[in-house]
Amino acid sequence: MRINIYYKFLMKKSIYYWAPCLDRVGTEKSAKNSATAVAKYSKEYDVSVINVFGEWNNFKEIFEKNGVRFINLGINLYNVLPKKGFVFSRISYLIIIFLSFIPLIILLKKNKPDFLIVHLITSLPIFLFKILNFRTKLILRISGYPKLNFFRKFLWKISSNNIHFVTCPSQELLEKLKKKNVFPSNKIFFLQDAILDIKEFIEKKKDNNLGKDFDINQKYFLSIGRLSKQKNFKYLIDEFKLFKNENKNSNIKLLIIGDGEEEKNILNRIKLNNLSKEVNLLNRTNNVYKYMKKSEAFILPSLWEEVGFVIVEAAMSNTFIISSNCPNGPTEFLNNGDAGILFKNNKVGELSNSLKLFLDNKINFMEKRKYAKKNSVKYTKFRHFKKLIKIIDENQV
Repeated sequence: MRINIYYKFLMKKSIYYWAPCLDRVGTEKSAKNSATAVAKYSKEYDVSVINVFGEWNNFKEIFEKNGVRFINLGINLYNVLPKKGFVFSRISYLIIIFLSFIPLIILLKKNKPDFLIVHLITSLPIFLFKILNFRTKLILRISGYPKLNFFRKFLWKISSNNIHFVTCPSQELLEKLKKKNVFPSNKIFFLQDAILDIKEFIEKKKDNNLGKDFDINQKYFLSIGRLSKQKNFKYLIDEFKLFKNENKNSNIKLLIIGDGEEEKNILNRIKLNNLSKEVNLLNRTNNVYKYMKKSEAFILPSLWEEVGFVIVEAAMSNTFIISSNCPNGPTEFLNNGDAGILFKNNKVGELSNSLKLFLDNKINFMEKRKYAKKNSVKYTKFRHFKKLIKIIDENQV
């Protein structure tokens, strides 16, 4: 009996995850959730995450608890590498690539995993698979809104034969890549991000400790995300000011939750618009659900999103969604407005009008809310696992 169990374990196929992230972004969470989902639900695959430069140190216990092996590449620079600013972050990327070049080759040659799923800093593994022969099959996970600059498009095209297949977080991005003819159409698949952990959601939604800065008797519009240019919070603040000017009897306030490099600029924008008493800015929280369920509506003002983790979390929380029609995912998730309100991306007056539209039609929009919640179920860890493994199993050759 023991021999059979041992033999079955040895017959498992192996999946390695490569996702070296400088900052805590949605893609990092997507990679973590994907790895833990496959390890938890699969009986056929052994899962490992590569800790490239110490970026996963704080998650080691979580990975191991969920059955994910933790592989240190031998570099521990996460706490010292610069992370903010375009120039400094690019310097950090180059350092990571230079220092992990040889260790990654040795790891893949020695351990020979069946699959390597790459999420971030993908140029290094793609280049290595182009110039070297590995037994491993390379799976490229495209996240966010990739800019098809000359270098990226060139690298993807010349390496297409060495990439086993590609997954995209939205149908819109998949169609765009097909039109650009970057990869063969039969190599590109739509795969939703692993965003929702239902067990975690059930536990966290029980938490009603909102802190002293949240007035439970006050009505709020809510927006959550990294305080970066992509998230477009300055536009949100300007539009909220316009909304307040045009709806002076409205007592609703705006709550923004997040931190990041734009924090100082956002605080200045709030002050410039004389909104210090109307807009609250809170630091990042590990439980967004408790704020979502107490808010009137969730606002996504982003310039681009893959879908947006928070938009899916808001839908699961039964919070109405008001989103920009930015590429690549919100319009798709909200089914062109059937599951929420879509406004023209970054256009003056569009968001302000959408806020008023929502308040005037809250009761009539109940079906939109239900539609969004139904869509959110497609983004659970289990659904992601089932679809990923199906794609792998159907494309073994």
